[in-house]
Amino acid sequence: MWGISTEPKFAIGQRALLLQTGKQNILWDCVSLVDSDTVELVRALGGLSAIAVSHPHYYSSMVEWSRCLGDVPIFIHADDREWVQRPDPAIQFWAGETHSIGAGLTLVRVGGHFAGYQVLHWAGAENGAGALLTGDMPQVCPDRRYVSFMYSYPNMIPVNAATVRSIAGTLSRYTFEKLYGAWPGFTVQRDAKEALRVSAERYLRALGDDEPLRGYSKVTSP
Repeated sequence: MWGISTEPKFAIGQRALLLQTGKQNILWDCVSLVDSDTVELVRALGGLSAIAVSHPHYYSSMVEWSRCLGDVPIFIHADDREWVQRPDPAIQFWAGETHSIGAGLTLVRVGGHFAGYQVLHWAGAENGAGALLTGDMPQVCPDRRYVSFMYSYPNMIPVNAATVRSIAGTLSRYTFEKLYGAWPGFTVQRDAKEALRVSAERYLRALGDDEPLRGYSKVTSP
């Protein structure tokens, strides 16, 4: 996996991730700047099979990335269709709760931040232990041991308890050792599925909700 980020930081400073599965290369999320050196490096690494973007905040130059790398398909959930400001034949909208984009690569709609917010589960990562690429939802906390859940970051508006339960329940079906957030270095390096569970229950307790999560056993932690 390769991280792609812009220095000095531009706008909110998010990163993209280039996954090399051995069978195909996938670009997860996009940065706004498309530069020739990065395009040539991606080509040298085998090019791209597809692009998948978590949510509308990272849509800005996705069509340019696709065109520079062979007009590869861009996978977006249909619930976020209204936010696409530049329609293009490369954009492929999918509906439902999950969508496969290759062997062991599954897009999962979790919602919360946007109606069609999607994460990417890579089953073969970490020698088969799995990895989850989440962008902003759930977002990796600065200590890299927890994640959190926000509807609006600029306005500091959190999601409600029902949304946290829905997201945690959806992701409990998958196995993942690492969880990759939206910014360089913001990665839960180990036991990421446990970190998600602990984080969700911590969040719910702060709202006065002590009921166990579905799909998880009850835990107590700070």
